[in-house]
Amino acid sequence: MELGKLYQKALNLEFLSVEEGMYLFENAPTAELMQVADTIRKRKKPGNKVTWIIDRNLNTTNICVANCKFCNFYRVPGHAEGYITDKETYRIKIEETLKYGGEQLLLQGGHHPDLGLEFYAKTFREIKEMFPQIKLHSLGPPEIHHIASLGNHTYEHVLTELVKAGLDSLPGAGAEILVDRVRKIISTGKCTADEWLNVMRVAHKLNITTSATMMFGHIETIEERFLHLEKIRQVQSEKPAHAKGFLAFIPWTFQDVDTTLKKIRRAKNDTTPDEYIRTIAICRMFLPNIENIQASWLTVGKNVAQICLHAGANDFGSIMIEENVVSAAGAPHRFTYKTIQDAIREAGFEPQLRNQQYEERAIPENIVEQVINY
Repeated sequence: MELGKLYQKALNLEFLSVEEGMYLFENAPTAELMQVADTIRKRKKPGNKVTWIIDRNLNTTNICVANCKFCNFYRVPGHAEGYITDKETYRIKIEETLKYGGEQLLLQGGHHPDLGLEFYAKTFREIKEMFPQIKLHSLGPPEIHHIASLGNHTYEHVLTELVKAGLDSLPGAGAEILVDRVRKIISTGKCTADEWLNVMRVAHKLNITTSATMMFGHIETIEERFLHLEKIRQVQSEKPAHAKGFLAFIPWTFQDVDTTLKKIRRAKNDTTPDEYIRTIAICRMFLPNIENIQASWLTVGKNVAQICLHAGANDFGSIMIEENVVSAAGAPHRFTYKTIQDAIREAGFEPQLRNQQYEERAIPENIVEQVINY
């Protein structure tokens, strides 16, 4: 293979093969990958804006039977620390979210063995009745599969009922690595790769906007990372013409502090800053049919994420007013609405607040800056 021909293929927005992606990852200089990815990014996203969002990661429950070995957040059924979030807690936290300028909840939680479609539809309706302006970017394919399994429902029925109840968009959570060899080890009780992908196919058919993720840097091989990307790209290529499909792709690194995966499999996150930057660049090159690539400052920190804005990424994600799952495994980084804009400007770009549909919005008047306790 010749690097120059592969660069040109990527610049032509042609689909690279898994073998070609691996060759680039293993042989191409980082600076050249960055240059090619940045060129593609500028073509797809003209101008100098980097988008960001204000939202809150709020958890429905921490009770879970999925047995993910990278998760320190969940509690087994019957555990003294288990909880189901009540209506008053939602009210208090959403009021606070609005004060901080947010208009969206990333509402997710554990795979509770007793909470099915009726519970989630009721929860969504109650939230929308209290706060009709709040957007619910909520659950994810594993939770949709779990809800469907509990009630013997189809994915289409579950998603249709949740949209009626107030679901606005579906996050790409729980993808990890979409290869069952990996999933059987790191998340025994979670949906298979095909089940995750099929939920997203149905969501796109129903015109539900989605995103996709990849958690890497644990037990997966380089080839399996590219198989993951290939599957995401394929589902996006199948979406109906009327659907936005995957509006964004977000690769993030495994956080290993005190996780079962680290203890029993000796999985340790050794992902270097250079490897993450290369991954961002190759995601931009390998996924020409996905418009937005997000740098995960939460897991790699401000400085690396800033470099990624010159390597194909055009989005800086959320300030995450609250985030409990990844943080529980060691992610220490935090932003406010002011400091995230400062970081984007420091990298040489113009910050632009957005909503989940990647539409621009103005920073709300009378916004309050969150106080962060480090």
